[in-house]
Amino acid sequence: MTINKVVIIMGASSGIGEATAHLLAERGAKLVLAARRLERLEAIQAKHPEADIVIQQADVTDYAAVEAVVKMTIDTFGKIDVLFNNAGIMPTAPLVDGRRDEWQAMLDVNVTGVLNGIAAALPIMERQQSGHIIATDSVAGHVVYPESAVYCGTKFAVRAIMEGLRQEQRENNVKLTIISPGAVQTELYNTISDKQAAQALHEAQTEWGLTSEDVAEAVVYAIDTPDRVSVSNLIIRPTKQQV
Repeated sequence: MTINKVVIIMGASSGIGEATAHLLAERGAKLVLAARRLERLEAIQAKHPEADIVIQQADVTDYAAVEAVVKMTIDTFGKIDVLFNNAGIMPTAPLVDGRRDEWQAMLDVNVTGVLNGIAAALPIMERQQSGHIIATDSVAGHVVYPESAVYCGTKFAVRAIMEGLRQEQRENNVKLTIISPGAVQTELYNTISDKQAAQALHEAQTEWGLTSEDVAEAVVYAIDTPDRVSVSNLIIRPTKQQV
């Protein structure tokens, strides 16, 4: 079935964002793909020569860059149906390590990045009286576990922000969805400074974790629902995951 919607994906260069881009391109959506790694976006675009895809380099922590992506979308397609705030990092470590630079980076990407997307796109959706904002959250936005307190805090924050946004915008027909995956086979483990911990996580993800395509299918499901249906929260765990 064709998805005739204009979709922005922030953090589209790898993992869930990339898998969602491929799936939506195959379904006929008009795509605006943004990330820091332009060459990755070019590769996605090249794989779908018949698809309607535009790309732009952007860092979600830079509001001007995010605003430029939204402006390009309006200039190119005239509207925004969906904004998928997908960018995120996970440099986990015990709090006693005091890695304040990593804490700040998580706040900047995982929380401020989502807020930047909302700030840039929401006024347009409110004027349209339609739209859909999706954020990649995590099982870590629902439960807390050791050595991930700050990461969990950022994901709890995203869940609170998105629920507040749902309540504020329901009368404007703006839909909100948080996608909360468990362990997924992505490059997120590369953001962990402790290489031993990163490798252990990577091995677990590879052995029994979800694929990015598993999560992308859920994102596309939420996007393809009728206007009257709002999928507020999807928690997607690997069957073998304990937490």
